[in-house]
Amino acid sequence: MPYVNVKITREGATPGQKAEIIAGVTDLLVKVLDKNPATTFVVIDEVELEDWGIGGLPAEAFRTQQLGS
Repeated sequence: MPYVNVKITREGATPGQKAEIIAGVTDLLVKVLDKNPATTFVVIDEVELEDWGIGGLPAEAFRTQQLGS
């Protein structure tokens, strides 16, 4: 009974995009590990952008830095 938790920033992922993520992750577990899709759980958590950090920086500051590089 696999459980997969996907975390994304809250930046407007549509219900359709989330459905694709759920289907894709489920399909991957079926293909690679022969897991039963009926007992595979995929949960998507959306995190506020200001609560996400990359490389020691808040996400927005990291993105700004990357654009300047």
